[in-house]
Amino acid sequence: MSIANLDLLPVAARIGAEIRGIRLSGAIDNETFEALRQALFKYKVLFFRGQHHVDDVAQESFARRWGDLVAHPTVPVREGTDFLLELDSNHGGRANSWHTDVTFDVAYPQASILRAVVIPPVGGDTVWANTASAYNDLPENIRKLADTLWALHTNDYDYAATRLNPGDEGVRRYREVFTATLFETEHPVVRVHPETGERTLVLGHFVKKLLGYTSVDSERLVSLLHSHVTRLENTVRWRWAVGDVAMWDNRATQHYAINDYGDQHRVVRRVTIAGDVPISVDGRTSVARSVAVRPTAARQPVTV
Repeated sequence: MSIANLDLLPVAARIGAEIRGIRLSGAIDNETFEALRQALFKYKVLFFRGQHHVDDVAQESFARRWGDLVAHPTVPVREGTDFLLELDSNHGGRANSWHTDVTFDVAYPQASILRAVVIPPVGGDTVWANTASAYNDLPENIRKLADTLWALHTNDYDYAATRLNPGDEGVRRYREVFTATLFETEHPVVRVHPETGERTLVLGHFVKKLLGYTSVDSERLVSLLHSHVTRLENTVRWRWAVGDVAMWDNRATQHYAINDYGDQHRVVRRVTIAGDVPISVDGRTSVARSVAVRPTAARQPVTV
């Protein structure tokens, strides 16, 4: 089966497609799987409505078709699962800032699969951005500069600064769980996608600074580049319903879960597929600078 044979509806011009008529499972046939794989590379994010049959086991089983699964490096998995991460708004699970998943790790996930479990009646949408088209939109001289840049990524970043209204629970969870182990990794700002050959921007809230630049110059350059990622023309916004599943190419996107639902409850569950070490335009690979356990982190368990 090819992409042309899928019941596929593009959601936005540059990113995102809804796939209809497919029941997700680990037993999906090889032809359908290959069509989905090609669609993911083309559209960056795939949406599947009404997958109410998918539970935790089925979500992990479907994800295994794409490669080895990987748990979050610092946040505990959902009880009874091997790799599933639950993001519960009642326990600090509000990732409301632009990011690519886990870029503080040297081989961050190639893809993520997210399932809607509890969705508020108003708000709680997620927005994705295409980092390949963002790179292509850069003026030629800025593209040439971006090709040479490297950035330090870490999970020990300014959590409050990336959010409009950081709640006490989110800050506490960030300090006690998310940064229990500290990671620092050097990534190229532009990586070459191993499947498509596209050049994509590697940015987001885990970037601490550009290497070789002052903090002021680094902040300005990152802001300039990131503004191309998050232009509305470069994004797609998804209004969730319970039973929806979204899958995205984590090597070619950023995303933002909008925290606009107040005290309403929102629960989504994510599983990630192991990735590869990024390669820069000039053929160099990303470098893990350090991994360290925070002494005060051991500590108090936090329910997620």
